[in-house]
Amino acid sequence: MFIELLRRELLIAWRRPGESGVPVIFFLVTVMLFPLGLSRSPELLRPMAPGIIWVVAFLAGMLGMQGLFRADYEDGTLEQLLLTPRPLTLVVLAKASGHWLVTGLPVVVGAGLVAGMLYVPSSGIVVMMLGLLLGTPILTLLATLVAALTLTLRQAAVLAPVLILPLAVPVLIFGAHSASSSTPGEINTQAFSALGAMLILAVSLLPPAAALALRISHEN
Repeated sequence: MFIELLRRELLIAWRRPGESGVPVIFFLVTVMLFPLGLSRSPELLRPMAPGIIWVVAFLAGMLGMQGLFRADYEDGTLEQLLLTPRPLTLVVLAKASGHWLVTGLPVVVGAGLVAGMLYVPSSGIVVMMLGLLLGTPILTLLATLVAALTLTLRQAAVLAPVLILPLAVPVLIFGAHSASSSTPGEINTQAFSALGAMLILAVSLLPPAAALALRISHEN
């Protein structure tokens, strides 16, 4: 059942390449602007690189946040999903997984391509990508919850960033620290452990919470 739902999400994303490609393009262009706008000095850019990449990855993920349930809500698909015997939590998890595969995963790959422009050594790039592999799914699940909470609100585009930012701050802090080290390529085990624990909690708690929010939105 999960595979079928995930395949549906990927097929929808394939039919809308413009929407799914915008966050990735935004991420790549924004990161590349930093060496042009700040400085080309390795001493300046290298220490800032983890924070830059994580914050821009977060902002890129927010671009497609409102589209997670909006199309299904407007065409009645969401109402049909609520009436089917399929667990709504599984539907939410499939939508979040599909969204991460078409936006989050390309951002992780893109980070590996543009990190060199910020003078991150090759060993540090690997560590950074591993941290993003743990952190970006958490950000996607947070976006899924916020999208469900604000689905029927008129000012959703304004409220969603306000709601998600406080929740995402711990992920951004530990994510940036996971790639920050006095020795390039050295893994910050505490930061990685924190990201792993947050990912487990996010997968366990956020899809059911988003499913409940969708049901409440439908009833109202």
